[in-house]
Amino acid sequence: MCVGAVKLSDHHLVQALLPRCTFPEVGASLRCGWSGGADSTALVVLAIAAGCRVEAVHVEHGLRSGNDDRSRLDAMAERLGIAVRTEAVEVAPGPNLEARARTARRGILGPDAATGHTADDQAEGVLLAMLRGAGPWGLAGMRDGPTHPLLALRRSDTEGLCRSLGLITVEDPTNASAVHRRNRVRNEVIGLLGDVAERDPVPQLCRLAAHQRELADLLDAQAGQVDISAPSALAELPRPVAVAALRRWWREATGLEHPPDHRALERMLAVADPGGPPGADVVAGWRVARTAGRIRLVRGGPDS
Repeated sequence: MCVGAVKLSDHHLVQALLPRCTFPEVGASLRCGWSGGADSTALVVLAIAAGCRVEAVHVEHGLRSGNDDRSRLDAMAERLGIAVRTEAVEVAPGPNLEARARTARRGILGPDAATGHTADDQAEGVLLAMLRGAGPWGLAGMRDGPTHPLLALRRSDTEGLCRSLGLITVEDPTNASAVHRRNRVRNEVIGLLGDVAERDPVPQLCRLAAHQRELADLLDAQAGQVDISAPSALAELPRPVAVAALRRWWREATGLEHPPDHRALERMLAVADPGGPPGADVVAGWRVARTAGRIRLVRGGPDS
């Protein structure tokens, strides 16, 4: 595949960046979320160079009227020799707009799609998780692999690659808005941390995520050996393992991707205690109930 007269796999920056990526094997199909920004454009470029059969999907939220994202995408796709498919999704105005837009985008792309998140995104996510008081699972951030193949790259790498290839990417003006907390972390907090630490904080924050990932994986492995329905088994566990077991049980029983927050987990632990309340609301219409020495998750209704 070529851009102009340069074969992608022969481009010096592609050759430098590709070994740091975690794409699937040559010939594998890979759906790539392509917003048109530098990160997702670099994702598509490097996926092509890695020999993947790329399916590029652009999710249009309709949040910015009059943008020319599609025309720029078409121009870049033509130069890269691929097609790009646009899927429209409606995201209603209101609270948590950014998070709801991400959820809608992931719903369109599917769980196995690749996104262009970089080490900078990982670091920002760790800081946001810290502000939420998250545990090891939240602090672990994103796991590298085929769905996040660029996590070892920096945003400067993706921007430099696009510039070098002459690809005119899409600039989202909302990325500069202080309305969104992530933007303030990106544009204000990261720089301040660098000044305080007198070093680039991104590698250290990514290292923190890696350490927390190891811890989260260990807890999940131990939780897999627990009979979660027996309160006596939970009571004998170290608290971190009991929490991991409840999180695992929740996902398997409800089919929901995100586990309850710490307050809901506290309510679940209280019900699991033989001396605690017989039932409690959890979240999303689910309740946890203890009957005959066992705990179970039920959809609303009475405790028993």
